[in-house]
Amino acid sequence: MRTARIERKTKETQISLELNLDGTGRSEIETPLKFLNHMLENFSRHSRFDLRIMATGDVEVDDHHLVEDIGICLGMALEKALGYCRFIMRR
Repeated sequence: MRTARIERKTKETQISLELNLDGTGRSEIETPLKFLNHMLENFSRHSRFDLRIMATGDVEVDDHHLVEDIGICLGMALEKALGYCRFIMRR
């Protein structure tokens, strides 16, 4: 199975992310940012990736730390779950 689990903790955020590329589009997203939750749920549903994200951060200061760190974790999870990427064509 093409899956990945990523944990990231910084001074500003704490993130736990699980990704299954061979899923059904199921998601469980918990962040303090409702619109970000909505976008991640739609990403999961329409890509048919199973995605679980539990994240907290200093959104009272600025929400970009949390959004950026979730993006970093999602990229790391995609790279890990895909594994050997020789046959992926980029245009």
